[in-house]
Amino acid sequence: MLRLSSLRLSSPRLSSPRRSLSRLSLSLALLLAFRVAAIAVLLSLAVQPVAAQDQRQGEPGKFDFYVLSLSWSPSYCDTSRERYADRTPDQQCTTRPYSFVVHGLWPQYEEGFPSYCQVPAPRLDRGVVASMLDLMPSPRLIFHEWDRHGTCSGLSARAYFETVRKARAVVKIPPEYLALNEALTIAPTEIKEAFLKVNPSLPQDAIAVACDNKRLTEVRICVSKEFGFHECAQTVARACKRDKIVMPPLRQKSSTADARQAEVQQEPK
Repeated sequence: MLRLSSLRLSSPRLSSPRRSLSRLSLSLALLLAFRVAAIAVLLSLAVQPVAAQDQRQGEPGKFDFYVLSLSWSPSYCDTSRERYADRTPDQQCTTRPYSFVVHGLWPQYEEGFPSYCQVPAPRLDRGVVASMLDLMPSPRLIFHEWDRHGTCSGLSARAYFETVRKARAVVKIPPEYLALNEALTIAPTEIKEAFLKVNPSLPQDAIAVACDNKRLTEVRICVSKEFGFHECAQTVARACKRDKIVMPPLRQKSSTADARQAEVQQEPK
């Protein structure tokens, strides 16, 4: 009887740890379910804008406007020389003194942009490359821009680079930057104002000045597919935030180039 009583009395004590374990398991399960639900909500909020963009991602010709990127050639050449001293200089960094050159014409969405829409890209004819060297004085750049951006235009290579030329013709370069002989320390806003002055129909929200840690790198201007200016808040938001930047001067022609130019001028017609 004592043993039976002892067993009866002890049975609740034996079940108590089981109840505690059951309660702990339930609490952990509820906590896990809550965390999973919270993560699912956060993921859905994060993915929604991307999904809206991805509906057109990679479809050639499906975009909203272009960014015409004009590179300040002296800055590019100075940076390239500093980073790759042992590399053969790019064609634009040799004899002819370039100012603003076309970096590229980039199809854009209102948020984000497509790239590499055809891999491998359709072959680029050498004749097309040669025809663009006056605006984009680097064959390597021309091939790269076609592969990354041109394939998203929905145009053939020849039509795309004709579009680049038309877009470039829309924009006037401030005359003070066409023959800059000395380094100029300047505020990005002053560069922007200079472009607005010579392009009266250009909205302030359609142009952005870009820089690295010390130099002007590019001026980016948004244009529509019909070659009108196009406001582009996202591009403008990424503009240079520095108070002052440097515009390196145009390179001087080499004596060899000058001598050859003099020979050409003296040759009989």
